[in-house]
Amino acid sequence: MTEKTLAIIKPDAVRKKFSGAILARYEKEGFRIRAIKMRALSKAEAEGFYAVHRERPFFSSLVSFMVSGPVILVVLEKDNAILDHRTLMGATDPAKAEKETLRALYGESIEYNAVHGSDSGETAAFEIPYFFSTVELIG
Repeated sequence: MTEKTLAIIKPDAVRKKFSGAILARYEKEGFRIRAIKMRALSKAEAEGFYAVHRERPFFSSLVSFMVSGPVILVVLEKDNAILDHRTLMGATDPAKAEKETLRALYGESIEYNAVHGSDSGETAAFEIPYFFSTVELIG
């Protein structure tokens, strides 16, 4: 089943100039890029996006990290996009991520882990329109 998922290339990966390699990997793995933009998130945007984690101890540091530099927001599409992207990203902790996953290759810690991806269809349905209007989506 064709699905769309949100991917975010996080500030650490953008800062280290890994964005091109990550985008190329998406295409190599059969994802179609349906929308893409680079943005600096405001604190309010980051807090709203990660509101589900508001009560968790890492919320404040996550928000600070996500506003520390520009991010690249991407809508990816393919059959089973959500699961395939989660698999491609690897475990949240890059040290525990499978070899050749994005987090194993480009992440440095649980917090600085290079990429974000929607974890379910319901999450993708919230996350994609959080950053992209319908007009911005191709296809």
